[in-house]
Amino acid sequence: MKISQIHKLNKTQHELDFVDIDPSKDKAVFLDPFFISTRPQPWCVDSSRTIKSFFQYAIDLIKSDEVDKARALFVHLNEPNETCLGMSRSKPQGRGAGDDDSRRIFESILESRAVQTGLVEDLEDTAIFIDRIARDKVSDMTTNIIKKHLIDYTKSQCELWDIPLTNDVPSGFFWDSINKRWENMHTDRLVVKNKPLLLVPKIAVSFHKEYIDQKYYQHFALNYLQGEHLAKNSGLVRERTLKDGSKHRYVTKKDIKEKEAPFSKEFLREFTKNHPEVFKNFRKEKAQSVQPIGNDDLEDIDIGVLVDYLISSLNSLVAGGENASTYHKLIIGILEFIFYPSLNNPVKEKEINDGRKRIDITFDNSANGGFFHTLHNVHQITSRYIFVECKNYSEDPKNPEIDQLAGRFSVNTSKFGFLVCRTISDKNLFLKRCQDLWKQKNELIIPLTDQEIIAVLKNIKAGQVRTEEQLLNDLRRKVILS
Repeated sequence: MKISQIHKLNKTQHELDFVDIDPSKDKAVFLDPFFISTRPQPWCVDSSRTIKSFFQYAIDLIKSDEVDKARALFVHLNEPNETCLGMSRSKPQGRGAGDDDSRRIFESILESRAVQTGLVEDLEDTAIFIDRIARDKVSDMTTNIIKKHLIDYTKSQCELWDIPLTNDVPSGFFWDSINKRWENMHTDRLVVKNKPLLLVPKIAVSFHKEYIDQKYYQHFALNYLQGEHLAKNSGLVRERTLKDGSKHRYVTKKDIKEKEAPFSKEFLREFTKNHPEVFKNFRKEKAQSVQPIGNDDLEDIDIGVLVDYLISSLNSLVAGGENASTYHKLIIGILEFIFYPSLNNPVKEKEINDGRKRIDITFDNSANGGFFHTLHNVHQITSRYIFVECKNYSEDPKNPEIDQLAGRFSVNTSKFGFLVCRTISDKNLFLKRCQDLWKQKNELIIPLTDQEIIAVLKNIKAGQVRTEEQLLNDLRRKVILS
């Protein structure tokens, strides 16, 4: 059973921020350090810094000829079974870096001299240039290095969904980027059947199909060599006559593979040493093209059925304080469903201002485009985080509710938020209050009622794309331009 089923969350993967794992088997997605490094989400930024801290320290030690000290760093890259991600087909076995395997990985890195020569600068590059290192081992090394980040994320998600934690459980070793050493501790952890588990944000995983040695070889190295042979008019150049009578010169990749450059990591190392700009282009293009994994990639469900369920749940929920917690959880799932991957990492009732004020829900803003991206980059509205206040009221929210949300705005975190409520009978009056706030402080609050939420959900069911963007832009204009 999946985590959502074990703890009776009544949520689909589309409503959850974490990968909804089944502790009895692995899911074939990976923690990919390259993909993590491309994401603007605060969690990914912090995790990427930790990964780079570890690997750069290892590189520095190797280049300083402190090989034994560098080798010792790899001792704690053991087999992490807690995420249940990877390639195992039955019970998770952790195919990554075990005790012996971690030593072999280090020796492979050392023997390749890819670090000493400056060829390998990041952990993800080892899967491209180093023999006997593949995507699953890189993923497992990543898991160990950022385990503290994963533990903290797991705690946050368990608090969000009221999943019980077990006290005083060993964390296992994780990398401390400040002190540059491995640390461990006892902490609260998610435990299922005596097995500690780590929840992983779905924004941070990939199928690891893009930043791999074969893609670099096939689409960059061979493309370069094709051009080089054409420029030299080598013996591999062929010619054919086109329909218009003109001559077309070409070189096949098959000929290059067979006669000059069969695939191997040794070839990639030599090629990149001679043509470093090609690898730089590969990294740049992949950083621009990789996309977050979709909910449909993790779970195959009927979206129409899910939408009907969410609308029915919203319509049947009685307004009032006694249902506030149920309403909060329903809204968290709906917002995750509608706005992922632009918004993610929902945190419930986060304390700010030394605990004097609390925010119902905080989402990280990791949008690369669209409404949430333009908030900061075009409209100059601070929005690293998106604040959400949920009011399960039967009457209209008034000035105190607006002031409550506005009182949590800060130039360093966010000056934008949603006030989510059941209904607003006098929309013009409410928008006037939001307009006053905007004119006085350049702080933006947008209301979302059952009516707007249900309209967006129905559009999703009908297959209409990104209609929520139009809704938010319309509401923004009503506040800002009025």
